[in-house]
Amino acid sequence: MGQSSSLPSSLPDLALHVLRVADHSPASGHLEPFFDYLVGVEVPTSTPGSASAAPASLQADGGGSVEGFAELSPAELGRILEVNEGRKVGLKVYNAKSQRLRDIALTPSRAWSEAAQQQEQHGVPQSSPSPPSKPSLLGISLRACNPAHALESVYHVLDVLEGSPAEMAGLVPWGDFVLAWSGGPLHSENEFYNLIEAHVDKPLRLFVYNSDLDNLREVVLYPTRQWGGEGLIGCGIGYGLLHRIPRPATPSGADGYFGPDVHRSAPGAETTA
Repeated sequence: MGQSSSLPSSLPDLALHVLRVADHSPASGHLEPFFDYLVGVEVPTSTPGSASAAPASLQADGGGSVEGFAELSPAELGRILEVNEGRKVGLKVYNAKSQRLRDIALTPSRAWSEAAQQQEQHGVPQSSPSPPSKPSLLGISLRACNPAHALESVYHVLDVLEGSPAEMAGLVPWGDFVLAWSGGPLHSENEFYNLIEAHVDKPLRLFVYNSDLDNLREVVLYPTRQWGGEGLIGCGIGYGLLHRIPRPATPSGADGYFGPDVHRSAPGAETTA
């Protein structure tokens, strides 16, 4: 999958990291959580309210450019989606797993979000009416970060002890990689261990990628000292250069598993689109 082991030269220093993709949203089945980064947005030649009829270019730091794509920021993405609701918008996407760029076209719409909100509110009494939040146009949650550092903070599951919390949670030795938890991505080796310590005898929801099956799933782990063995979860964890996610060897029709909706909020500078 992919053509080169090096990063594409046109990648900018900052991109929009896809953290969540809502089920039945315009982005569902087109964007892969945790692996995909939005690096460019195509400006339609007839964007409503636009003073220019010509498409802009993606200005990548280092002098590279991808013709037809404008430099992407949360504000600019939001503006383009707003003025193009109901019309196809082109996005340039970098997949950190396959290390390749691809182009997709999505149609911003609030219809899917409004239907979901009506279902959630049906039959639920409210003590006081709250102002409705503006529905998402694509159904994705994003954070701005450097795509060059993608997948550096992953945690490789090594040996799993029998009867341990790790085994009970279904973690697969040597094939599983912890990417994030329900609060968002992790950023350092110690952060994962601190997270486990903070969830002793409490459920910890993790997002785990399996390199053998090339899929992403949610795992609920219960760290405890009462399971009868060594450690809180009973498995070895590898971190660093020797424990990065291997690049898929066999091409497929998509860049990975597009899982079901995960309706959670992560801390930090996460935004929705």
